[in-house]
Amino acid sequence: MKRSSKTCLRYCSLLYLLIAGIHSASAQTDIDGIMMAKKNLCIGPMYGYSSWKNYWEGSLKRENLNLGTVSTQMYGVMGAYGVTHKLNILFSAPYVTTKASAGTLHGMKGFQDGSLWVKYQPIESKIGKGDLSLYGLAGVSAPLSNYVADYLPLSLGLRSKTLSLRAMGDYQIGKLFATLSGTYVFRDNIKIDRDAYYTTEMHYTNKVNMPNALSFNFRAGYRHNDIVAEAFLDNWTTLGGFDITRNNMPFPSNKMNATRLGANVKYHTRNLRWLQLVVNGNHVIAGRNVGQSTSINAGLFIVFDFLKKQAPASTTQNVQP
Repeated sequence: MKRSSKTCLRYCSLLYLLIAGIHSASAQTDIDGIMMAKKNLCIGPMYGYSSWKNYWEGSLKRENLNLGTVSTQMYGVMGAYGVTHKLNILFSAPYVTTKASAGTLHGMKGFQDGSLWVKYQPIESKIGKGDLSLYGLAGVSAPLSNYVADYLPLSLGLRSKTLSLRAMGDYQIGKLFATLSGTYVFRDNIKIDRDAYYTTEMHYTNKVNMPNALSFNFRAGYRHNDIVAEAFLDNWTTLGGFDITRNNMPFPSNKMNATRLGANVKYHTRNLRWLQLVVNGNHVIAGRNVGQSTSINAGLFIVFDFLKKQAPASTTQNVQP
């Protein structure tokens, strides 16, 4: 079967971090219908900035003058490698800083959670006027440093090891496409630096049971040759947990739900085929126990093609007189 153009594009399949509001998901992971070509490595730096002033305390939307505006910056190294045309490996290692513009709480900085994903495309078929591709993904994440999890909303993350399983479908007609995916996230329990804490009842332990989570993502837009431009809507739902109590700090096992609306552009320069630019932004339009954040991200990536054919050696022989 002839391969559709979307699987031959050399765009990086990147891991985007949900660095605002929901710290738990290393979270926003690879969700596009593009595969790296065989033995191609795409790697480069990524920068992200996110901030929020209003947040949801349970279902109550409010602000906290003791926090002001909470901002997060992420400096990451991210990349993808094509083992084959149908099997990719993706990775990320983010360094995060947090800050509050008011009050006495100090921000934090350090390495957050590293992520490693395997992306497999078992099916690519012509359906009607377009091409349908189905994908299966599995990913793990783990803390890269011993940061403090019980310091929300200024913690770098939740320090929970995760296992994520995703199913994804992508359908493209001409230059237009739509992609739908669903992810189940298993989260490991964590330990905090105190021997007792209160959720909806008293716990005399330093162990915190972390609820699992479910995520859905829908994106649609334009994809052709050197550019991808898309809009997306995604939802993150914690399967358990409890609400922040009135005027209290968040807790790692809180129920943290968020719905985001955003846009993403990937550009592959024609003159510099080995260089790629990625820019995206998003805004939380609904949530529970998270900040109503606005985020922007940008990255510049280099593609290394290890499959380039070397020029064949000359077979011309010297003629002896």
